[in-house]
Amino acid sequence: MRNLDLSIIIVNYNTFKLTKETIDSCLAEPTHYTYEIFLVDNKSTDDSLERLEDYFKDEISRGTIKVIANSSNDGFAKANNLAIEQSEGEYVLLLNSDTLIKEATIDKCMDYMTKGTNADVGALGCKVSLADGSLDKACKRSFPNPANAFYKLFNVKTSSGKDDYNLDDLDDDGVYEIDCLVGAFMLVRRTAIDDIGLLDDTFFMYGEDIDWCYRIKQAGWRIVYFGEAEIIHYKGASSEDKKTKKRNPKLIYEFYRAMYIFYRKHYTKKYNVFVNIAVYIGIAVLLVFNLIRNALRS
Repeated sequence: MRNLDLSIIIVNYNTFKLTKETIDSCLAEPTHYTYEIFLVDNKSTDDSLERLEDYFKDEISRGTIKVIANSSNDGFAKANNLAIEQSEGEYVLLLNSDTLIKEATIDKCMDYMTKGTNADVGALGCKVSLADGSLDKACKRSFPNPANAFYKLFNVKTSSGKDDYNLDDLDDDGVYEIDCLVGAFMLVRRTAIDDIGLLDDTFFMYGEDIDWCYRIKQAGWRIVYFGEAEIIHYKGASSEDKKTKKRNPKLIYEFYRAMYIFYRKHYTKKYNVFVNIAVYIGIAVLLVFNLIRNALRS
């Protein structure tokens, strides 16, 4: 048995205000579960880590918040892995630094995971709402494959009119088994992590959540979308220039690189050489197109 029920892991990179509000929302939520919060800083180039350490100095001195200050930025997956290895919780919650926990979300999700009838649930995600109140569709989705990725990336409708990647036909407030969650909020059972291993840090940012879900399901665990609990996700707030809406070109590159890594890792042997070539060309074309479009934004 572990010493604590839950370990919450939050990665910071130059986002003092967002990260502060995320941690505040965790601390403000009363819970009957014991927990710790890991604040992992990926070598921020501003003074956000120092300001966070000062703001949360009381919680840090009590051990509620534990700080890991990385000497380099080696990506989101690796930062989470460092905290997972040091954490003491029976459950691990990956939580983005641009989110807010809503009322009773932690208790609702933990109550569901700790029920004896749900012992085969390896990972659980909640309803993820964007700042405008709409659903972050990435919170309930199928695994990407050449067909649904084509429909998604090129905005082409299927013959049935359904989106079989984002699962739009499923109730946003429901509870059901799905393929894939989003890393903005992913509650994972420790025994599932022991079974399948840590996040694949080949992914710098993006894709590591899909890969983890894929491996969790391959190992025989269930993945559940739990729409009775909710967070708010200020998606993109940490990666966009507020004035121009331009994104960091490295993040665009990493987004499409993640597609390439996931496909090469899990699908190359499932499809013939012509499909594989078409997929790789499609990823490259989309990367170039989006880099150019981003550069032209003013």
